[in-house]
Amino acid sequence: MIHYTAMASCAAAEARLRDPAFEVSAHWLIGRDGEVISLVPEERRAWHAGAGEWRGCRDINSASIGIELDNDGRSAFPGAQIAALEAVLRGIRTRWQIGADGVIGHADMAYLRKSDPGPLFPWGRLHKAGLAVAPPPVIPARGRPLSLAEVIGRLCRFGYRRPEGADESRAMLIAVKDRFLPFWRDAPLLPERGADEPHLVELSGLALALGGAPRPGD
Repeated sequence: MIHYTAMASCAAAEARLRDPAFEVSAHWLIGRDGEVISLVPEERRAWHAGAGEWRGCRDINSASIGIELDNDGRSAFPGAQIAALEAVLRGIRTRWQIGADGVIGHADMAYLRKSDPGPLFPWGRLHKAGLAVAPPPVIPARGRPLSLAEVIGRLCRFGYRRPEGADESRAMLIAVKDRFLPFWRDAPLLPERGADEPHLVELSGLALALGGAPRPGD
Protein backbone atom coordinates (compact mmCIF):
# COMPACT_ATOMS: atom_id res chain seq x y z
CA MET A 1 0.00 0.00 0.00
CA ILE A 2 1.39 3.36 -1.07
CA HIS A 3 1.01 6.53 1.00
CA TYR A 4 2.33 10.06 1.02
CA THR A 5 3.58 11.46 4.32
CA ALA A 6 2.09 14.98 4.08
CA MET A 7 4.86 16.21 6.37
CA ALA A 8 7.51 18.91 6.09
CA SER A 9 10.43 16.60 5.40
CA CYS A 10 11.53 12.99 5.22
CA ALA A 11 13.33 13.41 8.53
CA ALA A 12 10.16 14.68 10.20
CA ALA A 13 8.20 11.75 8.79
CA GLU A 14 10.80 9.25 9.95
CA ALA A 15 10.74 10.71 13.47
CA ARG A 16 6.94 10.49 13.56
CA LEU A 17 6.88 6.92 12.26
CA ARG A 18 9.47 5.82 14.82
CA ASP A 19 7.80 7.52 17.80
CA PRO A 20 5.55 5.05 19.64
CA ALA A 21 3.57 7.93 21.13
CA PHE A 22 1.91 8.56 17.78
CA GLU A 23 0.90 4.90 17.23
CA VAL A 24 1.61 5.05 13.49
CA SER A 25 4.25 3.17 11.53
CA ALA A 26 5.11 1.81 8.11
CA HIS A 27 7.45 -0.77 6.73
CA TRP A 28 9.26 1.53 4.31
CA LEU A 29 9.88 5.26 3.90
CA ILE A 30 11.29 6.64 0.64
CA GLY A 31 12.75 10.14 0.42
CA ARG A 32 12.43 12.52 -2.48
CA ASP A 33 16.07 11.86 -3.34
CA GLY A 34 15.44 8.11 -3.54
CA GLU A 35 16.76 7.19 -0.09
CA VAL A 36 15.05 4.02 1.14
CA ILE A 37 14.58 3.67 4.89
CA SER A 38 13.47 0.39 6.47
CA LEU A 39 11.29 1.01 9.54
CA VAL A 40 9.48 -2.24 10.33
CA PRO A 41 10.33 -5.80 9.17
CA GLU A 42 7.87 -6.86 6.50
CA GLU A 43 6.80 -9.95 8.42
CA ARG A 44 5.60 -7.75 11.30
CA ARG A 45 2.45 -5.62 11.41
CA ALA A 46 2.86 -1.89 10.88
CA TRP A 47 0.14 0.60 11.75
CA HIS A 48 -0.24 2.44 8.47
CA ALA A 49 -3.68 1.62 7.07
CA GLY A 50 -6.33 2.33 9.71
CA ALA A 51 -10.03 1.79 9.18
CA GLY A 52 -11.12 0.68 5.73
CA GLU A 53 -11.61 -2.36 3.55
CA TRP A 54 -10.14 -3.97 0.45
CA ARG A 55 -11.46 -7.13 -1.17
CA GLY A 56 -13.46 -7.92 1.91
CA CYS A 57 -10.52 -7.59 4.32
CA ARG A 58 -10.97 -5.02 7.08
CA ASP A 59 -7.84 -5.70 9.13
CA ILE A 60 -5.59 -4.24 6.45
CA ASN A 61 -2.63 -3.70 8.78
CA SER A 62 -2.30 -7.44 9.23
CA ALA A 63 -2.44 -8.15 5.49
CA SER A 64 -0.38 -5.42 3.86
CA ILE A 65 3.03 -3.77 3.59
CA GLY A 66 3.01 0.00 3.95
CA ILE A 67 5.26 2.29 1.90
CA GLU A 68 5.41 5.98 2.79
CA LEU A 69 6.65 8.49 0.21
CA ASP A 70 8.04 11.84 1.33
CA ASN A 71 5.52 14.11 -0.37
CA ASP A 72 3.26 16.93 0.80
CA GLY A 73 0.28 15.72 -1.20
CA ARG A 74 0.41 18.66 -3.60
CA SER A 75 3.73 18.13 -5.40
CA ALA A 76 4.94 15.86 -8.18
CA PHE A 77 6.93 12.78 -7.20
CA PRO A 78 10.59 13.03 -8.30
CA GLY A 79 11.95 10.44 -10.70
CA ALA A 80 14.56 9.24 -8.21
CA GLN A 81 11.86 8.58 -5.64
CA ILE A 82 9.69 6.61 -8.06
CA ALA A 83 12.70 4.61 -9.30
CA ALA A 84 13.44 3.66 -5.70
CA LEU A 85 9.79 2.77 -5.16
CA GLU A 86 9.87 0.50 -8.19
CA ALA A 87 12.87 -1.35 -6.76
CA VAL A 88 11.16 -1.72 -3.38
CA LEU A 89 7.95 -2.98 -5.02
CA ARG A 90 9.83 -5.55 -7.08
CA GLY A 91 11.42 -6.91 -3.93
CA ILE A 92 8.13 -7.02 -2.02
CA ARG A 93 6.25 -8.69 -4.85
CA THR A 94 8.96 -11.33 -5.21
CA ARG A 95 9.19 -12.07 -1.49
CA TRP A 96 5.43 -12.23 -0.93
CA GLN A 97 4.15 -13.34 -4.35
CA ILE A 98 1.89 -10.30 -4.73
CA GLY A 99 0.33 -9.63 -8.12
CA ALA A 100 0.19 -6.24 -9.79
CA ASP A 101 -3.46 -5.94 -8.72
CA GLY A 102 -2.31 -6.20 -5.10
CA VAL A 103 -0.50 -2.85 -5.25
CA ILE A 104 -2.94 -0.19 -4.07
CA GLY A 105 -3.03 3.30 -2.64
CA HIS A 106 -4.26 4.31 0.79
CA ALA A 107 -7.32 5.93 -0.79
CA ASP A 108 -8.30 2.67 -2.47
CA MET A 109 -9.08 1.00 0.85
CA ALA A 110 -9.99 4.11 2.88
CA TYR A 111 -11.67 6.42 0.38
CA LEU A 112 -13.87 7.97 3.08
CA ARG A 113 -10.81 9.25 4.97
CA LYS A 114 -7.77 9.35 2.72
CA SER A 115 -6.64 10.69 -0.65
CA ASP A 116 -3.04 9.47 -0.84
CA PRO A 117 -1.05 8.95 -2.91
CA GLY A 118 -3.25 11.44 -4.81
CA PRO A 119 -3.87 12.40 -8.45
CA LEU A 120 -0.23 13.38 -9.06
CA PHE A 121 1.09 9.91 -8.30
CA PRO A 122 2.37 8.21 -11.51
CA TRP A 123 0.33 5.01 -11.51
CA GLY A 124 0.82 4.79 -15.27
CA ARG A 125 4.58 4.47 -14.83
CA LEU A 126 4.13 1.60 -12.38
CA HIS A 127 1.72 -0.06 -14.80
CA LYS A 128 4.22 0.17 -17.65
CA ALA A 129 6.80 -1.43 -15.35
CA GLY A 130 4.38 -4.27 -14.56
CA LEU A 131 4.12 -3.20 -10.93
CA ALA A 132 0.51 -2.01 -10.67
CA VAL A 133 -2.82 -2.22 -12.47
CA ALA A 134 -3.90 0.59 -14.77
CA PRO A 135 -5.93 -1.12 -17.49
CA PRO A 136 -7.08 0.62 -20.66
CA PRO A 137 -10.83 1.26 -20.65
CA VAL A 138 -13.10 -1.25 -22.35
CA ILE A 139 -15.80 0.11 -24.66
CA PRO A 140 -19.16 -0.88 -23.18
CA ALA A 141 -21.15 -3.42 -25.19
CA ARG A 142 -23.59 -1.96 -27.72
CA GLY A 143 -22.21 1.50 -26.99
CA ARG A 144 -24.40 1.86 -23.90
CA PRO A 145 -22.61 3.12 -20.82
CA LEU A 146 -23.27 1.32 -17.56
CA SER A 147 -25.46 2.94 -14.96
CA LEU A 148 -23.69 4.36 -11.94
CA ALA A 149 -24.98 1.40 -9.92
CA GLU A 150 -23.43 -0.98 -12.45
CA VAL A 151 -20.15 0.97 -12.43
CA ILE A 152 -20.00 0.76 -8.66
CA GLY A 153 -20.74 -2.96 -8.78
CA ARG A 154 -17.83 -3.59 -11.16
CA LEU A 155 -15.48 -1.46 -9.02
CA CYS A 156 -16.50 -3.34 -5.89
CA ARG A 157 -15.78 -6.59 -7.70
CA PHE A 158 -12.25 -5.27 -8.30
CA GLY A 159 -11.77 -4.59 -4.59
CA TYR A 160 -13.36 -1.34 -3.40
CA ARG A 161 -15.69 -1.40 -0.39
CA ARG A 162 -19.33 -1.08 -1.41
CA PRO A 163 -20.47 2.45 -0.60
CA GLU A 164 -23.66 3.26 1.27
CA GLY A 165 -25.51 6.25 -0.10
CA ALA A 166 -24.60 9.10 -2.43
CA ASP A 167 -21.88 10.66 -0.27
CA GLU A 168 -19.94 7.43 0.02
CA SER A 169 -20.40 6.73 -3.69
CA ARG A 170 -18.99 10.17 -4.44
CA ALA A 171 -15.97 9.52 -2.20
CA MET A 172 -15.30 6.19 -3.87
CA LEU A 173 -15.50 7.66 -7.36
CA ILE A 174 -13.09 10.45 -6.39
CA ALA A 175 -10.56 7.80 -5.32
CA VAL A 176 -11.12 5.90 -8.57
CA LYS A 177 -10.72 9.01 -10.69
CA ASP A 178 -7.60 10.12 -8.81
CA ARG A 179 -5.97 6.80 -9.56
CA PHE A 180 -7.22 5.86 -13.00
CA LEU A 181 -8.61 9.01 -14.63
CA PRO A 182 -6.84 11.97 -12.99
CA PHE A 183 -7.12 14.14 -16.10
CA TRP A 184 -10.85 14.64 -15.41
CA ARG A 185 -10.82 14.29 -11.67
CA ASP A 186 -12.88 17.46 -11.13
CA ALA A 187 -15.79 16.44 -13.38
CA PRO A 188 -19.18 16.14 -11.61
CA LEU A 189 -19.48 12.75 -9.99
CA LEU A 190 -23.16 12.01 -9.68
CA PRO A 191 -26.12 12.82 -11.94
CA GLU A 192 -28.39 15.71 -11.06
CA ARG A 193 -32.03 16.06 -12.16
CA GLY A 194 -31.70 12.84 -14.15
CA ALA A 195 -28.80 14.03 -16.32
CA ASP A 196 -26.22 11.53 -17.47
CA GLU A 197 -22.95 11.30 -15.57
CA PRO A 198 -20.27 13.26 -17.48
CA HIS A 199 -17.70 10.89 -18.97
CA LEU A 200 -19.85 7.91 -18.00
CA VAL A 201 -18.70 6.01 -21.09
CA GLU A 202 -15.06 6.27 -19.97
CA LEU A 203 -15.94 5.43 -16.38
CA SER A 204 -18.00 2.46 -17.60
CA GLY A 205 -15.09 1.20 -19.69
CA LEU A 206 -12.74 1.48 -16.73
CA ALA A 207 -15.17 -0.38 -14.47
CA LEU A 208 -15.51 -3.15 -17.04
CA ALA A 209 -11.74 -3.44 -17.41
CA LEU A 210 -11.26 -3.64 -13.64
CA GLY A 211 -14.28 -5.65 -12.55
CA GLY A 212 -15.18 -7.65 -15.62
CA ALA A 213 -18.18 -7.70 -17.90
CA PRO A 214 -21.67 -7.98 -16.38
CA ARG A 215 -22.69 -11.50 -15.43
CA PRO A 216 -26.18 -13.02 -15.73
CA GLY A 217 -28.27 -11.73 -12.87
CA ASP A 218 -26.08 -8.67 -12.20
